[in-house]
Amino acid sequence: MTITKLVVKNLTRRRGRFVFTLLGITIGIASVVTFLALGGSLKGEIERESAALGANLVVTPKGSCAYEQVSILTGEQLPTTITAEEVATIKAIDGLTAIPFVTGRTALDNRPVSVMGIMPEETLAFKNWEMAQGSYFEKSQSEGAVVGSVVASQFELNPGAQVTIRGQKVTVIGVLEETGGKDDVTIFLPLPFTQQLYEQGSNVSYVAVRVDDLSQVENYALKIKDVVSLGVVSDKQMLKQVLSIVGTVNVTLQLIAAVAVLAAAFGIVNTMLTATYERRREIGILQSMGARRRTIFTVFLIESGAYGVLGGLAGALGGLLFSALAAPHIGQNAFTSFVKGSGSGPLFDPMIIVSSIAFSAGVAIVAGLYPAWRAAQLSPVEAISYE
Repeated sequence: MTITKLVVKNLTRRRGRFVFTLLGITIGIASVVTFLALGGSLKGEIERESAALGANLVVTPKGSCAYEQVSILTGEQLPTTITAEEVATIKAIDGLTAIPFVTGRTALDNRPVSVMGIMPEETLAFKNWEMAQGSYFEKSQSEGAVVGSVVASQFELNPGAQVTIRGQKVTVIGVLEETGGKDDVTIFLPLPFTQQLYEQGSNVSYVAVRVDDLSQVENYALKIKDVVSLGVVSDKQMLKQVLSIVGTVNVTLQLIAAVAVLAAAFGIVNTMLTATYERRREIGILQSMGARRRTIFTVFLIESGAYGVLGGLAGALGGLLFSALAAPHIGQNAFTSFVKGSGSGPLFDPMIIVSSIAFSAGVAIVAGLYPAWRAAQLSPVEAISYE
């Protein structure tokens, strides 16, 4: 009998134990893969939203932290404390274009939706939107709503439909072409109308700034700080800080998943030790037939590694499948709205599968070292005489 046949026979001898041991490593690896897939998608969406923002600098309320920067990229509601005077002061600086925004939230069919107050002409120049249905805001238009493609699809909103925001009915005048970002899950209103609905006076949530000379971005940031007491961050700084936050969260979740893998490793140790005791007589027979300790050690180590390879493969596929099914149902908030709102799925990277299987096999082999060593140390007499 070859080593391969012997390994397969021993693995399937106790089918119940084989299945439950395999499930342990499968669940652990599936957890790791799920977080890797969703985390990779989240990182990609953050980078895309940062580019889609169309700003070189972002002016935020005084004392704002990185969480507010996440909220800007995800369309979450922000404190509306930047005054019209401060916006006018920023606009007065030569060599830049400053566009104020007001962020808010509403509910359609008891589901939260982002609302954004915009300056229609200036924002269109920033975003380069195209219309899928209806029309865009006209110069003299003070009310009405333009909605993102996902919002229109989810709530069956076509031009002429009405939505209720803060108790007031607003007519949808147009639907944007799909952008692949947070704009798809946002309702856009004229800025003064939004300020009125949300009772914000003339205040805004943040100001997007585009400079004429990209080599002077840092100088413009200093100029803005000199004239107003507000937070100013460049697009690169904001991207770096937001990715740092998301990276910390991802590492934490992956460490939690690693605990499940570690628990599965101890399950493999227990299974292989039990097999060592149960198969003493078989080990003795192999030794009497000329099998060396190295051969016995190899047989047990291959069995342990097989748990890792099979569990890693099942876990990788299961994790990718679960992340694909879970992404549309993730609650919308500052960290997960990219995954849910953009319409993109989790990151399907072949390297995730390869690295997960390799990691699983490595853990299983390490877990099998001691049981394999114990099996190889049995003397022929002790093994054969075992009842």
